[in-house]
Amino acid sequence: MDVSSVIRTRLLELGLEQKDLAAAAEVTESYISQLLTRKKLPPAPDRTDIYEKLDTALKLSNGELAKLALAQRMDALKRDYEEPRGALLKETRSLILRKCVAARQKDVRSIFERQPFGELEQLVTQKLLDVVSQVARTELDNQAWLHEVAQLGDKSHEQMRVIILEFLDTDIFHISNEDCISFLDPLIARWDIDLSTFDMEFTLNQRLAPGEPRKFAFVEKDYDSRRGDEPGLTDFLQDAVLCNDLSKEELELLRKLRFTTRRPNRLFYYRALQNLRDPLHFRAAEG
Repeated sequence: MDVSSVIRTRLLELGLEQKDLAAAAEVTESYISQLLTRKKLPPAPDRTDIYEKLDTALKLSNGELAKLALAQRMDALKRDYEEPRGALLKETRSLILRKCVAARQKDVRSIFERQPFGELEQLVTQKLLDVVSQVARTELDNQAWLHEVAQLGDKSHEQMRVIILEFLDTDIFHISNEDCISFLDPLIARWDIDLSTFDMEFTLNQRLAPGEPRKFAFVEKDYDSRRGDEPGLTDFLQDAVLCNDLSKEELELLRKLRFTTRRPNRLFYYRALQNLRDPLHFRAAEG
């Protein structure tokens, strides 16, 4: 049983059509159609408000579709790591570089070209996504804001909600040119990075996201064993499927990952483990 089959069943039982569900969820019929035909993976429950609207419209218990979506996405995540796909950033790199402050563009471009989708490009892209996603998530129910952004992109209200929901569900490996056109371009005025410390600053479009620039600093700290494991790591270690054949060295590396605000879940540690095991992420041994 997956999200698509449950929705189809309930639509039939209630005598509803796709257009009725689209209207209730404030999305396009095309978006609902892609969910039902499994052309689109159900969005992550913690990044969207669509499941509450769908549960209400389909008279399902609260959280039922979200639980199915989470399980479905976990299966897809495992397949992605077993059959990894290449980065899809070629079409968006020029826009990201264009938003970089002029004084830093040449150096950043040189690193991007020398190490395609390397550590720096992934870091910059992830932080850009984090900043814009935070704005989009905060304003998702702000009708005036949606209307203004929709006008800038020459979109309808429903189309813009779909774009936002899809943007909130994307990651650095699947970001598209449409994502950049819809959000990164209008929302990010410029960004800068100190290449010696990797401190970053993002200045937003004051019309769409007023406020001070967002700043990120990276400070290396020693692991303090007295703090204990992160809750997400504990959940990960209790899942025999996700932490299969975990070595002592890998466990120690995962334990050294520390966080000050956002708390990672077990899937974060699963992804981190796969990164540790992928030889493409490490330089070849010298000599």
